[in-house]
Amino acid sequence: MSIRRRFVGMLFAATLGLAVALGVRPASTERILAAYALALAGLGALALTRAANTSNEYPPDSVFEQWLRVPVEVNVRPPQLVRIEREITLGSLTDAHLHRSLLPLLREAAATRLAAHHDVDLERRPEEARRLLGDDVWEVLRPGRPEPLDLSGAGMSLRKIGALVGTLERL
Repeated sequence: MSIRRRFVGMLFAATLGLAVALGVRPASTERILAAYALALAGLGALALTRAANTSNEYPPDSVFEQWLRVPVEVNVRPPQLVRIEREITLGSLTDAHLHRSLLPLLREAAATRLAAHHDVDLERRPEEARRLLGDDVWEVLRPGRPEPLDLSGAGMSLRKIGALVGTLERL
């Protein structure tokens, strides 16, 4: 059904309602006519709104309005990266977190790099792994390394963790 037909139908229904209301007189004539005028004003506003929406007389949107409609890409960091950054930060703060969370994570990374690039198993060929990692990194990441008795101390410095990660990246 076209917009014009709908509008004529609604206008007819409002006029029919006026005739019925004037015949029954549920309220004063002034109130009935005021309600009819309000209905006509609403129909007029509806007609103008629909006409404005369908006309092509408006200029194209400005660049600003077009940019407002462009979806914004949210740069989300991968959850695994966020987790590793958190482990590094916490490992630098407490010995407990360093030995229970960060070092096992770094040991796993070392084992993966050694196996992938040098065909060396960290636990089965410890001498070869020690040679490739270097004595300092080996002492920190070696399998079976006991936890310190006092876990309340400060963890490893970020500089030392960075050097350790740098060694792993060069494997």
